[in-house]
Amino acid sequence: MTTLDINQIKEFLPHRYPMLLVDRVLDWESGKQITAIKNVTANEEFFNGHFPNKPVMPGVLMIEAMAQAAALLSFLTMGQKPDDKTLVYFLGIDNARFKRPVEPGDQLLLKVDIVKVARGIWKYKASASVDGQLAVEADLMCTLRTIDDAAKPKGDDQQ
Repeated sequence: MTTLDINQIKEFLPHRYPMLLVDRVLDWESGKQITAIKNVTANEEFFNGHFPNKPVMPGVLMIEAMAQAAALLSFLTMGQKPDDKTLVYFLGIDNARFKRPVEPGDQLLLKVDIVKVARGIWKYKASASVDGQLAVEADLMCTLRTIDDAAKPKGDDQQ
């Protein structure tokens, strides 16, 4: 139930710039919920093309931010930090609804509740809001997987 800064978040999530979409954890309760923020800045790369005359954060990235908060909650709940062989994969996104655009300068408040965990499948109810206005909500389903060394591509030095 403590806050986490960006350096602590990076210990639990494998994502890095430009795909790390959680800037701070405000609160979390093991096995229950997490509240985090994504600061949406004008220098985000996606704003160059989405859209040049009216920048709007892509909906898929809002969903991704909620999913990253969910993954963070899962690792915190399990009391483990992922290694370089652990990933969280989406299994499903249901009931996604977009309620308002998110623009540069907005702060996206991410809220994720664990609904159920069974046989390695995590189900969450997630939402993101700006200034108290709901921006997006969705039901998410994820699983944690270990990457098999045999599936990794070999580099030039390993041929």
